[in-house]
Amino acid sequence: MTRRSVLTGSGSALPRRALGNEELAKMVDTSDEWIVERTGIRNRYIAAPDETTVTLATVAAKRAIEAAGIDAKTIDLIILATATPDQTFPASATLVQHELGCNGGIAFDVAAVCSGFLYALGIADSMLRTGMANRALVIGAETFSRILDWEDRATCVLFGDGAGAVVLEAREEDSVQPRGILATRLHADGAHNHLLFVDGGPSTTGTVGKLRMRGKEVFRHAVTNLADVLVEVLGDAGLAIEDIDWVVPHQANARILDATARKLGLAPERVIVTVDQHANTSAASVPLALDTAIRDGRIKVGDLVMLEAMGGGFTWGASLLRM
Repeated sequence: MTRRSVLTGSGSALPRRALGNEELAKMVDTSDEWIVERTGIRNRYIAAPDETTVTLATVAAKRAIEAAGIDAKTIDLIILATATPDQTFPASATLVQHELGCNGGIAFDVAAVCSGFLYALGIADSMLRTGMANRALVIGAETFSRILDWEDRATCVLFGDGAGAVVLEAREEDSVQPRGILATRLHADGAHNHLLFVDGGPSTTGTVGKLRMRGKEVFRHAVTNLADVLVEVLGDAGLAIEDIDWVVPHQANARILDATARKLGLAPERVIVTVDQHANTSAASVPLALDTAIRDGRIKVGDLVMLEAMGGGFTWGASLLRM
């Protein structure tokens, strides 16, 4: 018998306000055609003042808990991946924990930007498998609109706000095709900080700062890193690309998704794409896309699913799980 982290429920949340390309073109020098051609994005959601990373994370968490059919009080681990916490401290995860009424367990944030959910998932899996916790809530939530320069059309058109969450439960699995997380690989390379970063922080400028990015360089690294880490994870699991039912990638840019799929020889119909609907929601994008595909019936119990992401830092990673 092998103790594994099995995904038992998922949920997501979006702000009330949808911001389409046509409306955005009235705010910044751009057009629907320009955005769609370069990114594939048609819409994104922008948080109102009363909508924060914590409020979105809490809604997504409650939906995941409901889908799992459990009592929130049985959750003994919460990991929230975010680059836009409500406060510098305490961790936003503790605020979500309090809202859910499961105080007393482990709760902390992870900062790995767009790869944050993969990092959080890997940490939760390790803690569940070693017995430090039995039931985990893993969340990716962002309000990236708060750190965008709305005069920079190269970046402000790319991002949106949202949250996604999953419930993981430690179970003993001994079947030929066990459910749960099968393999995870995580990486980072701080040499590329200058390519995708925020130009502020408590210890440097005393401000939140704004997002800055060199798009062409990020694109090149993303395609290579995502393809490589996917192959690494398959190798660890002893499986081949043909075995995968679905790939749920970080929803950064439709061109990156297409280029990565071509590099790996993946059929486009096996890649979950929501970037057109939600834009890039950073740490929220993978769980948001995953929940979308679970709820519309594409991803089913027993399917082999690869999650992958790359973010500022650079950080990148992938995780393979059987639903």
